[in-house]
Amino acid sequence: MSRTISRARWTRRARWAALPVAVIASGAIISTASYSAFSASTSNPTSNWSTGTVQLTDDDSDVALFSASGLKPGDTGSKCITVTSKGTLPSAVRLYGTSATTTNSLSSYLDLRIVQGTGGSSASCDGFTPATEDAQVWSGTLADFASQRTGYATGAPTWSPSGTAPESRSFQFTYTLSSATPNTGQDSRAALAFTWEAQTR
Repeated sequence: MSRTISRARWTRRARWAALPVAVIASGAIISTASYSAFSASTSNPTSNWSTGTVQLTDDDSDVALFSASGLKPGDTGSKCITVTSKGTLPSAVRLYGTSATTTNSLSSYLDLRIVQGTGGSSASCDGFTPATEDAQVWSGTLADFASQRTGYATGAPTWSPSGTAPESRSFQFTYTLSSATPNTGQDSRAALAFTWEAQTR
């Protein structure tokens, strides 16, 4: 009987002895969760990135430079056009041809001269003045221009806008139907679209 009582007392004492340990452990957990560590930070404002532009326009009002018909050997004509760069990046502008067609080799007998400068417009070449440097953009036949200047990589160099402000350049195109055009050149046709392209440099 006394052994049973002693065992019961020992069990109760063990239970009471365990309580402070549990309380202390739970208190430590609560204490850790209740207080934050000291901290400090610094940050830089949000960074941003944006791109510049290359942009070209012209004053042709979507009308072809030339629509010449009834030509005979020796005939000639001139037209001007103004191209404007409105991009914000430095660029290099080149001129090339696309959609070339010809019958009876007419393009081989059409001499073409292209000069760049200032003044003039698609309405009139009045006031056009060739540039003091690198004025001549092309001198040769229409056929050679069409076959040699086929894209930006092979395009004829013109000018290099700085991108700091709009810049304009005028171009004077002059054609002449060669006096050596053979009789087979009658009722012949030639066509070519001119393209200015700017790429960053």
